[in-house]
Amino acid sequence: MTNKNRLIATALTLVSLLALTACGNNAEQATSSPSAGQPPQETFEWKLVTSWPKNFPGLGQGPETFSRYVEEMSGGRLKVKVYGAGELVPGFEVFDAVRLGTVEMGHSGAYYWKGKMPAAPIFSAIPFGMNSQEMNGWLHYGGGLELWQELYKPFGVIPFSGGNSGVQMAGWFKKEINSVEDLKGLKMRIPGLGGEVLQKLGGLPVTLTGGELFTSLQTGAIDATEWVGPYNDLAFGLYKAADFYYYPGWHEPGTALEFIVNEKVFNALPKDLQSIVKVATRAVNQDMLDEYTARNNNAMEKLIEEHGVEMRPLPDDVMQALKQATEEVIAEQKAADPMFEKVMTSYQDFYNKIKKYHRVSEQEYYLKR
Repeated sequence: MTNKNRLIATALTLVSLLALTACGNNAEQATSSPSAGQPPQETFEWKLVTSWPKNFPGLGQGPETFSRYVEEMSGGRLKVKVYGAGELVPGFEVFDAVRLGTVEMGHSGAYYWKGKMPAAPIFSAIPFGMNSQEMNGWLHYGGGLELWQELYKPFGVIPFSGGNSGVQMAGWFKKEINSVEDLKGLKMRIPGLGGEVLQKLGGLPVTLTGGELFTSLQTGAIDATEWVGPYNDLAFGLYKAADFYYYPGWHEPGTALEFIVNEKVFNALPKDLQSIVKVATRAVNQDMLDEYTARNNNAMEKLIEEHGVEMRPLPDDVMQALKQATEEVIAEQKAADPMFEKVMTSYQDFYNKIKKYHRVSEQEYYLKR
């Protein structure tokens, strides 16, 4: 082959390589962007209302984290704007707002809907019941979530786990609790089945949103209040309104929160966005528990060391009376409502089994470490 022919062959080879490279780039662009003339993917904008003050630590941050996760994972195709209690609807009207389609989504606690569904509090907290680890196990691997969805189905609402605060505190009291007699006539903010247990022992349960607690306690409208634990109680300044801080949180040993979504709206989403919503709720469920685990101790130290708070255990006889009253309340609820009995039977079966294992694992380790 002459030099001239070699030059021609080399040039043709280079042209071919450049052409192949260009084709590869075009193919890559074709797979990463819509074809010409194809309509852009549909976008969605949701409103999410909560039962908590806007951006409140822990409880209020969970929905904000969810909103950020969803927007990032969907590439902006689904945007969720979060509203605190009272901004669009009152804190105790979250369920109805989602049910009616006024908003697409909500974040709250299932025990607030006891008036609509007697079994709802089981999905939040049962006095002397499962802790957060056990509750998550029952919900996601013990059939709890399916029962939860069955309970909300007639309302056109889909529930998802939305966080957990862990074991709470018994609460803030304006007077000492030395015996069961001290509970009689006690006006206390305490929701769910815990309130019914208190009532059985002569107390007067009151339901209030978080934003009402400090003023109600300070003015004497209530004698005591439970809220969450040191992290949130410090943020509300409850130590300024009551002298006595009691533990343990017998009434809420592992309080589960909920995300709720309007069923029609959820079903209208493409499958990938539905999956993103599910994954984001599950991520927030764990993230919130992690945050409370990390922050509660620091807040407790601050309450004790900087604000002089004296933490006290409830007397043994008081705890025994509360536990006995809890068993009576649960038995009465099971007899009165078939769905409560169905859900509670599942809950108790799982609880009794997991307690056996935890006695030789978690509990024994705590005693020996």
